Amino acid sequence: MILNGSKAVVLLSGGLDSATVAAQAQADGYEVVALSLFYGQRHDRELDAAKAIVGALKIKIHQILDVNLSQWGGSSLTDSSQTIPAEVTEDGMIPSTYVPGRNTVFISIALSLAEAIGATSIYLGINAVDYSGYPDCRPEYLEAFQRLATLSSKVGIEGFAPKLIAPLVLDSKVDIVHRALRLGVPIELTWSCYQGGAVPCGVCDSCRIRDRALVEAGRPDLATSFIV
Repeated sequence: MILNGSKAVVLLSGGLDSATVAAQAQADGYEVVALSLFYGQRHDRELDAAKAIVGALKIKIHQILDVNLSQWGGSSLTDSSQTIPAEVTEDGMIPSTYVPGRNTVFISIALSLAEAIGATSIYLGINAVDYSGYPDCRPEYLEAFQRLATLSSKVGIEGFAPKLIAPLVLDSKVDIVHRALRLGVPIELTWSCYQGGAVPCGVCDSCRIRDRALVEAGRPDLATSFIV
């Protein structure tokens, strides 16, 4: 049931987390408007996954925007001259797959879209537990951005700033898998691998975290590799 016709913008990368929050937004009663971005990522295969998820979840509106952050590089995800790390990231280290300003840019665009279409919420797949150490995936970052959303928009000044909702922020990856299964997320359609190949590499941080969680959740059949 839609909450009085309320819309929610969902940042949909095509990965497991974003697909899960899209399904969660629907379960929470929102009409979902999906927003995906091409930012010059070498794994733009995830955009195909996003389209497949939109179809599977019967989302009516899917905006895809080109914001090419690879023009200045700064990350192994956007600079093909860098190597995607295959080793496990050490605790306290921010890996080379961190993209400078990515979430700040993405949420800003989501806020613009939300205000333009009258959406009351923005759903994000931000996670502060199994998140590879990215600084823009923490609760304090989200809280700061919520304050910015209130200060920086007409609807915010009027007291109706879109609410930033990150239902997975304190979930472990296993928790996320269980939630996805409960919500009927088509996990097999999602794409998490940082490499740009036709099949997941099974060794990058994202593949390792995903596969370990699927095995621990009792769904090894959905894992891409058993290198966990």
